[in-house]
Amino acid sequence: MSPTTSNKHELTLALALTPIVFLISLLACSVYLFGPDSSYGANQIALVMATCVAALVGRKVGVPWKKAQEGIISGIVIGLGPILILLAVGMLIGTWILSGTVPAMIYYGVQILNPSIFYAASAMICAIVAISIGSSWTVAGTLGIGLMGIAGSFDLSPSITAGAIISGAYFGDKLSPMSDTTNLASASTGVDLFDHIRHMLWTTVPSFTIALIVFLIIGGSSGSTPTEIEALKVSLQSEFNIGIHLLLPLILMLGMVYKKVPAYPAIVISALSGVVLAVLFQPDTVEKLAGDTQGLSTPFVMLKGIWISLFSGYTSNSGNEFLDALLSKGGMSSMLNPVWLIMVALGFGGMLEHTGILSFLLKLALKGVTSTGSLVLTTVATCIGTNILAADQFIAVALPGRMYKDEYERHGLSRLNLSRTLEDSATLTSALIPWNTCGAYMSATLGVATFSYAPFAFFNLLCPVIAVIYGFNNIAQKPLEVEHETAVAS
Repeated sequence: MSPTTSNKHELTLALALTPIVFLISLLACSVYLFGPDSSYGANQIALVMATCVAALVGRKVGVPWKKAQEGIISGIVIGLGPILILLAVGMLIGTWILSGTVPAMIYYGVQILNPSIFYAASAMICAIVAISIGSSWTVAGTLGIGLMGIAGSFDLSPSITAGAIISGAYFGDKLSPMSDTTNLASASTGVDLFDHIRHMLWTTVPSFTIALIVFLIIGGSSGSTPTEIEALKVSLQSEFNIGIHLLLPLILMLGMVYKKVPAYPAIVISALSGVVLAVLFQPDTVEKLAGDTQGLSTPFVMLKGIWISLFSGYTSNSGNEFLDALLSKGGMSSMLNPVWLIMVALGFGGMLEHTGILSFLLKLALKGVTSTGSLVLTTVATCIGTNILAADQFIAVALPGRMYKDEYERHGLSRLNLSRTLEDSATLTSALIPWNTCGAYMSATLGVATFSYAPFAFFNLLCPVIAVIYGFNNIAQKPLEVEHETAVAS
């Protein structure tokens, strides 16, 4: 929607940039005052205030408050699916710890994975699984949790580990035909899905290869001695009945996603499978979590412990400080802060779209395009900017995809170049922005601040750069094939 005959004033560059500049200024102040804790409330206030400024700009150009409010609501509606998944992941973490699934992943992981290649191995494992199931969120919320625990056991950097997990998860997500963003990029540009995936190999494979090499160079020397690792295993065994069967919820989860069971019910079912295992194999642990159970019969004690793990997560009291910090997490309540962040960020994005500010800025960006390189650079910058402003990767893929499709054809370029660039930039940078749905999810799930892991998400950082380099050097820029692409689009 854009303002037309009812405008009091024409939308100008100065007006369009006013809420953007205001937001950037407030976010900079937020980070300066609160540092890594800025995403725990300060950034949300900045987004709310910027939304108010955008509403005032909309009012000035003739967009009434009722229409502007519709923009906020429609923006938040986009995020309801991710919000439900986020809350379900909180439940899953709580029950998977209580059932011993996460402890078992840590127990066996420290015996299998070598600290010197841990970062590269983590990226590779996540990449393989993500290609199979097509979901970076699922990989981070399952394997990612276990890998973060194993990294802590080895005394390795949580930030680098999170960067490796995200690099691998997004590599697999990007190349999987089951990925929602991969399907969205091909659909919004009107190209064949598998042609799109093949064309992405040009930028994706070199970027991931470089990332793996960097992770190998960084390596990881274990800060924990064999004695400390052994003590950790003993602590795990004293608190949980460890066994390979406890990995069944993970296998169930990956199987459901592979069979294309929707993410939300798959995660809820997997969380409930953790409940079953907790009751069967960890009754003493469940009873301990239940706390004060005076006067309650055994079934109600078990119910109380399970219920606590679902809404408040697990609390470890093993006496091992490291293990207690590692396993005291999860529960739906642990996800409320990222939910708050997602809602206000999407409300701001919806306001920008309904006041016409977003489309105005996107069209303005095309005016400076004179070559293939500048077109690719503009696409990358637009997608990153939309990720920042609209706070959702689906908007950042779909909106530029629709708007730039004709521009690529005017330059004699196949729309496959556009679909690839959308994924190189919109899909991959979404996890690097704290208030974006993906950034908020990854931070909450992995327990690492977005700005802490972002410098180490090498794959996500490299892909947009390589895309731009290819554009300016005319590398792997497929020319337009009118008949074929018109048939696909129709």
